[in-house]
Amino acid sequence: MENDIAIRVTDLEKVYKLYDKPSDRLKEALHIGRGKHHTEHRALKGVNMTIRQGECVGIIGTNGSGKSTILKIITGVLSPTAGEVEVNGRISALLELGAGFNMEYNGIDNIYLNGTMIGFSKKEIDQKLDEILAFADIGDYVYQPAKTYSSGMFVRLAFAVAINIDPEILIVDEALSVGDVFFQAKCYHKFEEFKEMGKTIVFVSHDLSSISKYCDRVVLLNQGIKLGEGMPKQMIDTYKQVLVGQYTPPEAEGERLLDDEQLRAMAAKGVDGSKLKGKAGTDEDRDGGCAENPELLEYGSKKAQITEYYITDEKGTKTSAILKGSSFSIHMRVEMTERIAAPIFAFTIKNVRGTEITGTNTMFEKAFLESVEAGEAKEITFTQDMNLQGGDYLLSLGVTGYEEDDFTVYHRLYDVLNVTVISDKDTVGFYDMNSIVTVK
Repeated sequence: MENDIAIRVTDLEKVYKLYDKPSDRLKEALHIGRGKHHTEHRALKGVNMTIRQGECVGIIGTNGSGKSTILKIITGVLSPTAGEVEVNGRISALLELGAGFNMEYNGIDNIYLNGTMIGFSKKEIDQKLDEILAFADIGDYVYQPAKTYSSGMFVRLAFAVAINIDPEILIVDEALSVGDVFFQAKCYHKFEEFKEMGKTIVFVSHDLSSISKYCDRVVLLNQGIKLGEGMPKQMIDTYKQVLVGQYTPPEAEGERLLDDEQLRAMAAKGVDGSKLKGKAGTDEDRDGGCAENPELLEYGSKKAQITEYYITDEKGTKTSAILKGSSFSIHMRVEMTERIAAPIFAFTIKNVRGTEITGTNTMFEKAFLESVEAGEAKEITFTQDMNLQGGDYLLSLGVTGYEEDDFTVYHRLYDVLNVTVISDKDTVGFYDMNSIVTVK
């Protein structure tokens, strides 16, 4: 194993045997009757992944894509059907919080039991005990049997054990949102400490904002197959295509997937490795002073198409630079190629890491709930004050709707325009609350 590799997964396969009833399992074990008494479910299909020391790598995908399965194989909870897993470093896993706790033991005993199962000595646990108790903050309940704990107290103690014992590799599966809001804030702060310390982190979550904020790279799984790997923004955008059933594999476009080494090299340089790209509307420069993305991501059924888009300042001038505190408008023209019962027009503003900051649509605003005929065109304008902090942002546009209760994407343009906010006063966070301050 190379010195800087923390985890390497090679051609990983996991097949589950599914039985219709318990007797079928017994029949197969005793070789009663001919043939198989089960069906096979391939949870992982030849997945390859390399994670280097100090990286924070996210794994995203729909339910049933194999995310939790691959984490359980990495941590040794499950055995693979085929393939290899190499791990270089001591692992602490936040998978099923509390797994391995003895409900008859008190909190202190369970701390030592769980810590020992993770692979730490009594001396190491002794040194971390005060930190664990302070982090869990369940008071004298720590001396009571775990079976008397509320669900909140139980996960607080389990999380405290896993996160405060000093691992080299941290595995997290949807476990950063336990307890009340104050405990969640404590969890995220600890997670940031781990990143600053250069720990290796593998992070599975449906919270795409957290994936975008914390991860250096993201792996996208779907139905046991690795669809791609790259920068968080790129993979999150592709994942959204998967969610609406409009993902087109790069091979189908005559393009090849980048391998792991190429993706890591691109990520290190801050380059978006996406091979999905497109350009909306005509090739002419429609937006004047607006900064258009030459490699924007677009997809959709094209029953409606966004053919023009631009931003204007409070004077009506086309521009991509907006003065903080001033009014600005987002414009788009949408042409219908088929009749649409109730199109929804939307915009979203994201930061450069892909975190959605704000946005709205005509359905939320109750601004347009009518049908539109084929051949018609609509001019949509969103006007609002610019209260974002100074910096660069990305604008995405979309036309969606519902067909017989099924959500449908007609046309989406991700990161189509750059928006630069010019400010002489930046406060904390993403936007300014424009506080009126009084000091007496």
